[in-house]
Amino acid sequence: MPPLEQFMEVPSGQKRELFFRDIERGDVVIGRITSIRDFGFFMVLISMGSGILRDIEPLEISALCPLRDVPSQSNHGDPLSYYQIGDLIQAAVKDIDRYHEKITLSLHKSSLPSHLSHLKLGVVSNEDMPEYYKHSTAFSSSNDTYEKVLQQSVALSNPSTVEFLLNTLGIDESKPPSLIRGLQRENFFEQDFAPLLRRKQSSSWALKCVKIGVDYFKLGRHVDAMNEYNKALEIDPKNVEALVARGALYATKGSLNKAIDDFEIALENCPTHKNARKYLCQTLVERGGQLEEEDKLLNAESYYSKALTIDKSFFEAEDALNKVRQCIQKSMEKREKHEEKEEKTKEKKTETSAEKLRKLLKEEKRKKKRKRSSSSSSTSSSESSSSSSSYKKRKKRG
Repeated sequence: MPPLEQFMEVPSGQKRELFFRDIERGDVVIGRITSIRDFGFFMVLISMGSGILRDIEPLEISALCPLRDVPSQSNHGDPLSYYQIGDLIQAAVKDIDRYHEKITLSLHKSSLPSHLSHLKLGVVSNEDMPEYYKHSTAFSSSNDTYEKVLQQSVALSNPSTVEFLLNTLGIDESKPPSLIRGLQRENFFEQDFAPLLRRKQSSSWALKCVKIGVDYFKLGRHVDAMNEYNKALEIDPKNVEALVARGALYATKGSLNKAIDDFEIALENCPTHKNARKYLCQTLVERGGQLEEEDKLLNAESYYSKALTIDKSFFEAEDALNKVRQCIQKSMEKREKHEEKEEKTKEKKTETSAEKLRKLLKEEKRKKKRKRSSSSSSTSSSESSSSSSSYKKRKKRG
């Protein structure tokens, strides 16, 4: 059967939103090449090869297959020379930017999940198109109602349909499944249960809040924008777009440490997110510049090094790192010269103090010598006076 939405009057904007909400990495899509550039080729998607089957051809959704994700063919030096505009290509979804509605594709087998590894990636023909797409094409030309298309379906009139469905779902007809969810668990996939469905729903609601917040930000209503980002993260704490948007707002307001925290969490949840990596590196360099102005050169060096570790091609961080290391080297040399000068000054002070001590000791010795000489002269004079007086006495007696 064609997708149900094909029988309904669903607005194209809503179809597009549902498509970007439900598509996942590893899903297979089929499209037609519209342009070939040096860096890869662009294709417009016309059909889903796996995942949720949707009516996407009228939406004209464009996707990029970069050169690095195009395997080289044996007879072609340039991988892109094997492809031509108008070729039907089956590819795997490698990366999704849901906020900007951008998709990156890959033709490498490694990008497929294990249960889809048997699928062929690359050029396909009209015969390789999925059955649902062929039925969709037939329906769009006939404009039949859903009921009429259903009645014409061979599967509906097949007497073995019920048995086939029971076997596919792993349900024993003698033991019909209970309506109690716990007893159904072994018969259904994990994505059919409430927790995963709630996570998808939360992610969708959070993304709507982020879009509203971005609109507020463009109008300069930063408080309202912050409220929307916080609301989005309350709904879905790991929502990458909300973390990146809030981090950008923090950076605009000068709260660089908070911005860095948000960008780091976003990058942990989605290591391939280009804006998270780009904004994180820019904010780390800006914070390093602040620390450099505060003369905290070692801290600044660590921020520049961290930015360069995240993105080795970030030349701004490399230049800042080289400059701060030169400053650190000059500062160390200046400190060493200052320390040498202080040591010399201390040595001079020690020498002068030693000389003063020597002078004091010499003065003390001189004083002692003078005392001794004066005392000896006084004793000799007293002795001479006493001898003269005794001589006079003797003379009188005689």
